[in-house]
Amino acid sequence: MRGRLPLETLAPLLAAALLLLAFTQPTLPWNSSLYEHVVVLDVTQSMNVEDTELDGKPASRLDFAKRMLHEALVELPCGSKLGWAIFTEYRSYLLYTPVEVCANRAELRASLAGIDGRMAWSGNSEIAKGLHSSIVVAKALPGRPSVVFVTDGHESPPLNPRHRPRFDDKPGEVAGVIVGVGEGKPSPIPKRDPLGRRLGFWAADEVAQVDPRSLGRGGSVGQEAMVEEGSPPPAAGLGATPGSEHLRAARALPEAAGRRERAGLPPAAQRRRSGAGAARSGHGAAGAGAGRSAPAAGGRGRTGSSGALCAGAASPLAPAGNPPRPA
Repeated sequence: MRGRLPLETLAPLLAAALLLLAFTQPTLPWNSSLYEHVVVLDVTQSMNVEDTELDGKPASRLDFAKRMLHEALVELPCGSKLGWAIFTEYRSYLLYTPVEVCANRAELRASLAGIDGRMAWSGNSEIAKGLHSSIVVAKALPGRPSVVFVTDGHESPPLNPRHRPRFDDKPGEVAGVIVGVGEGKPSPIPKRDPLGRRLGFWAADEVAQVDPRSLGRGGSVGQEAMVEEGSPPPAAGLGATPGSEHLRAARALPEAAGRRERAGLPPAAQRRRSGAGAARSGHGAAGAGAGRSAPAAGGRGRTGSSGALCAGAASPLAPAGNPPRPA
């Protein structure tokens, strides 16, 4: 039929046109929800308790959390940003400012794999102060990222429940979620040397079993205010468990709703599950772009285009001397 090109001629022309289109790499406008998180990993010694499983084998709480974060990276849409931080003692320390996840996925995974308990500069652990510290870190960053705080909830030495730091900042300025990891059954805490080698387990006479001061500890820093004595009684589960502080089960954070409000976290954000449940909680928190968690837990949603940033990780902090007391 006149006016039509034969198929033998049309097919090569179409292939050439598609090839040319591929080389030009055209961009199409596309709005999608982007997210920016700072993930804070608890690296205290109780996170070395092996009460979870990976590939059918016992695994530490920290390794379990790292695996879930490793897998969740692919669920964040391109253009989202993620950074790592660690918690020990009473503050959180930023390792990575949030970087674009697709262009820097290999670097993010490599640096995540290098996070372990040898980076802890102290064996003490005060969760509330670490959470407050992570909020300060997030507020100082340009994009005001949300905080994903991953912990088993153990504090050492045990705190007097009526003497804990008061959150004096503005609630709600930083969004976030607290992700619990570990089983509810108490397990011995591994003792390790500064190089991470196993030295057995902490014994009862090696660990503080009660609050070292009958009236609680003072502030860690100058001018730090503490919760007043007139506040409501603390929830059960907060404070010392004399005789079993050398054993550690995943602990629900005390006064959950009140603590979250003071820390600026949404009331529905906290998830505390054990075993596979913790996997789902951690997976959804970091991979909020996939819609597995509530928007509040997913962080700061916005629209925009992708842009790669250079990744820069801090060097690990390896303590010297005797292994610190467990936290």
